[in-house]
Amino acid sequence: MQHLALLLLGFSLIHTVNGKFPHCQLTWEMQKAKRDCRTQLKQQTPARTGCRGLWDSVSCWPNAAVNEVVTLPCPTPFLHLFGKKGHLSRNCTDDGWSAVYPVIDFACMSNFTDAPNELVFYRVVKILSTLGHSLSLITLLTSAIIICLFRRLHCTRNYIHLNLFVSFMLRAVTVLTKDSLLFSDDENTDCGTKPSLVGCKAILVFFNYFIMANFFWLLVEGLYLHTLLLVIHNYSTCLSIYMFIGWGIPFIFMVAWIICRINLEDTWCWEMNDNPIPDRLVNWPIMASIIVNFILFISIIRILVQKLRCTDVGGNEQSQYSRLAKSTLLLIPLFGVNYMVFFYQMETTDNLMMKNVKIFFDLGLASFQGLIVAVLYCFLNSEVQSELRRTWRSLSLKRYVGRDYKLHAMSVGRNGTENSAQFPRNSRAQSILQTETTLL
Repeated sequence: MQHLALLLLGFSLIHTVNGKFPHCQLTWEMQKAKRDCRTQLKQQTPARTGCRGLWDSVSCWPNAAVNEVVTLPCPTPFLHLFGKKGHLSRNCTDDGWSAVYPVIDFACMSNFTDAPNELVFYRVVKILSTLGHSLSLITLLTSAIIICLFRRLHCTRNYIHLNLFVSFMLRAVTVLTKDSLLFSDDENTDCGTKPSLVGCKAILVFFNYFIMANFFWLLVEGLYLHTLLLVIHNYSTCLSIYMFIGWGIPFIFMVAWIICRINLEDTWCWEMNDNPIPDRLVNWPIMASIIVNFILFISIIRILVQKLRCTDVGGNEQSQYSRLAKSTLLLIPLFGVNYMVFFYQMETTDNLMMKNVKIFFDLGLASFQGLIVAVLYCFLNSEVQSELRRTWRSLSLKRYVGRDYKLHAMSVGRNGTENSAQFPRNSRAQSILQTETTLL
């Protein structure tokens, strides 16, 4: 059982969407199995000879005659956790039940030879994930505030960026909430009381929805950039269409997912995925968005190369395409190429090495994606930098004029009357204010 506690953190990270309650999930399922065993044994007629049925803290052994060998499958909680279909056996002798064979660690659990190394790996991944989502949340919130405050930045392009920021923020919040409340690896967690299944299911619903919405808003960014390069300059797509793609389509799939969960697999906190249909309603739309985004990425590269090689493009327009090329080449691979490498492994894989590589990229490094997007779309954006510099100059000028007026007032207070030599300085400050205001 010590080995089991060691690997619970790892399995909670492997099953990000279909995770389990570490430390408590096994306890609750074993308590249920114990109650069911007692009910089953009470319904059996007590044996006068042989071995009486019992619960040995792992399996429920029925009544057996002397020299009878009883074989049971691995307990259901262990099967759900490890997926290893083994068997346990006991002999009924004149002296009672024999010891269980083979050893449960070998028959029903995974190989623990690399357990310490696996634990270190999973803890590193969780630390990276928490750090990445926290930094992303801070930078994305700052970027969203900047876009909302400056009216000059209000346009369709930045509205799409803003929705992308919001999707990243909501994704980070749900990940941090899920990890801290439902999937904590704290060994001192009190398992005496179960959390509300309604609240638990609601967290997983929002978690899946915001992850799917985040992928679809990345798709919207690809669609918008592709549209800008293809269509006429004055063409503008209605923002509501992008809103429907980013928030509406994931909502439709989540409603279908909830209906399938209720009818096909309404178990525990909806974290188990024995039935593949509900899980595919989440994974397949994400896989489709990744494929389409990758196709858009290739198309954008092709269009940019053609436009930059065109001899008829003017200087200003060529500079515009160069800036667009830089931002596109920096951003598109971020949400296209890395997911394209591992998207085929969204379904369960038995290759532990590939699974760990996917976990490291998807949970560790990808958690910094929001941070990188905020830097590229906001802090390195020339329009945002221009607005920030303009605001800083305006605040500095106001502070300078205010300090000059305060010194002038103090001088008037000491002398009782204004010195005629002070007029040019005050006039110069007013002239500076007028000039800066005109520039602004």
